[in-house]
Amino acid sequence: MNRRHFLSGLLTVALVGCTSTDTDSSPNTAETYSPAVQPVSGPAGDPVRLKYGYQSDNIGDLYLPDNDATSLPVVVMIHGGGWQQDLDLSYFRQMAAAIADEGIAVWNVEYRRGPDNWANTLTDVDDATEALATVVQDAAGGRLDLNRVHVTGHSAGGQLAAWVAARHLMPVDAPGAEPKIRPRSATIMAGVFDMKRAVTLGGDKFVPVFLGGMPNQVPGRYKIASPIEYLPLDIPVTALHGDADRTVSVNQSRVYVDAATKAGSTDAELVVLPGAGHGSFLDPTDRAWSTTLSTITGRAQTLL
Repeated sequence: MNRRHFLSGLLTVALVGCTSTDTDSSPNTAETYSPAVQPVSGPAGDPVRLKYGYQSDNIGDLYLPDNDATSLPVVVMIHGGGWQQDLDLSYFRQMAAAIADEGIAVWNVEYRRGPDNWANTLTDVDDATEALATVVQDAAGGRLDLNRVHVTGHSAGGQLAAWVAARHLMPVDAPGAEPKIRPRSATIMAGVFDMKRAVTLGGDKFVPVFLGGMPNQVPGRYKIASPIEYLPLDIPVTALHGDADRTVSVNQSRVYVDAATKAGSTDAELVVLPGAGHGSFLDPTDRAWSTTLSTITGRAQTLL
């Protein structure tokens, strides 16, 4: 049974959930407090809108840098918005253009969203990533280096990006298992790594809507969707989080990086941004934006 059929059968930025109350003691994780860096700016070209499936939301925007390089690293961007319909891929339009201005291809994807739509959502982000080898590569004229794929996401999109990065670790009969496209690194902004913790300690209201129940009602869905369940991870992951985030607790990133490190993951890094809130990552004037841009481009450009 293939992953698609298995899964089908089974702002202010707002906002992956309610105000976070996850104040449980943090693990003893070494944290990096990032210094300010200068924002990257420059003119952005028009992206190419592509379809990767048959549903109306199975679309993405391909940004190609204005150069003659024949082997481009590529960043898959997965937007947030609480897994709900309110926000779409325009969420990442500015950051996608800024990354492309650094000589990197960007595939900014849309996906099906809405209450109890978790199976379609996971199917779509998997299919969108796999489409790099087909419709996206064709549109790029064969210029994409599929051995240098980086994945990134913010908030709910951070959960999805971390899930995409780890899906090759799932059992062969699980959704997303045995992918052809495997990211080589990931940058997660204010992500939800542990869905059960988000509900039980963080009081998150969007997670049970997305998964169709509370942890004691649909425990299998929480296990499938939670990136923290798939460790150790064999690629570098940078978790960026503001310590003033009142939407997704910084403890989500702290607990994940601590667990990943203890499990023997390749390179799990936590960067805590003093004073940064949940929406800071989407504000081009904020240090969180420039730090994120520097992290993503640095990872993508140094992939071997």
